[in-house]
Amino acid sequence: MAGEEDRNLRDLRELVKKHENKTCADCGAPADPDWASCSLGIFICLSCSGIHRNILSISKVKSLKMDHWDETQVQFMAQHGNAEAKATYEAHVPVYYYQPTHLDCQVLREQWIRAKYERKEFKEPGKLMLFSNGTKEGNLWKRGRDNGQYLIRKFVLSERDGTLKYYVKQDAKEPKVCIKVNALNATLQPEKIGNPNGLQLTYLKDNKTRHIFLYHDHGKEIVGWFNAIRAAQFHYLKVAFPMASNDEIKCRLTRNFLREGYMEKTGPRQTEGFKKRWFTLDHRRLMYFKDPLDAFAKGEVFLGSSDHGYDVKRGLPPGTQGNATWHYGITIVTPERSYLFTCENESDQQGWITTFRKIISQSMTPQDCTVEAHFKHRS
Repeated sequence: MAGEEDRNLRDLRELVKKHENKTCADCGAPADPDWASCSLGIFICLSCSGIHRNILSISKVKSLKMDHWDETQVQFMAQHGNAEAKATYEAHVPVYYYQPTHLDCQVLREQWIRAKYERKEFKEPGKLMLFSNGTKEGNLWKRGRDNGQYLIRKFVLSERDGTLKYYVKQDAKEPKVCIKVNALNATLQPEKIGNPNGLQLTYLKDNKTRHIFLYHDHGKEIVGWFNAIRAAQFHYLKVAFPMASNDEIKCRLTRNFLREGYMEKTGPRQTEGFKKRWFTLDHRRLMYFKDPLDAFAKGEVFLGSSDHGYDVKRGLPPGTQGNATWHYGITIVTPERSYLFTCENESDQQGWITTFRKIISQSMTPQDCTVEAHFKHRS
């Protein structure tokens, strides 16, 4: 009996070594997965195994190291595996649909797993329904711009018109805000918003970046809104750029922020005290806020390329005044002036410097040059 069990575990280890099974079937987490769904025939990571355990109707999870495997189960895994599951359960994933990785938040990964195996939304073409006659309408909890109170607001997303509107009252005739989807970004922000289903919308209003913070009580609904926004953007871009490939358009849909966190900064004279601010890096826009949930940034810094005179240096210039509380400095050099920041620890300092340097090492697109000109004109 022990010999048979050893053989089964040995056969399982050989299956995991196959290229298709070396990463998690759901989030692509690297390294050999230590868990599997013996009912679906897939190899998964620890994090995704926790999600599968909550869907008992479709997935039975077992450890590849600690649980007993009989020969029938091992044969089932050998006959299936991650590649076959992908071909079956991801056969018709729409181009616009966001496929989360191991770096994404829980709600995105959970709804991806449920959409595949529980709802089987991608096994047949056209089964996923995000819109009704080109429109998605529903209620979301929205954070007030000034008082921070979350209240129910009606949202209407039109794929045909390429707009997202929200209404203060359910029977209101005119929307409070109308946002063009081509100027809109959406990102799941559970930690920042303090809700597992938190969604942040970002768009330009009067040449200022505006943030709206939302959530819904159900994860399926908030992820549905997120992907519906991506679908509307995809539809708009296909019409606007008919010669562009699907992959090119996909890269222009919603994006995660490159980095967020606290730093201290001083004013343009560099003699003022350093003040703690929340920073958000969105492509080449470095925005800073007094509070992470502020609707508008207190200021923005544009990060161009090294070819245009931008640079990032570790530390602060000699003789810097301002009595910084934190002592791990960063200097961003632009053609107009230098910006001084401090981080709480060396790890944060290195993280920001690495991200900044990656940005300025990239050549600017024509769109980037337009944004840069706007920043210079505004200053």
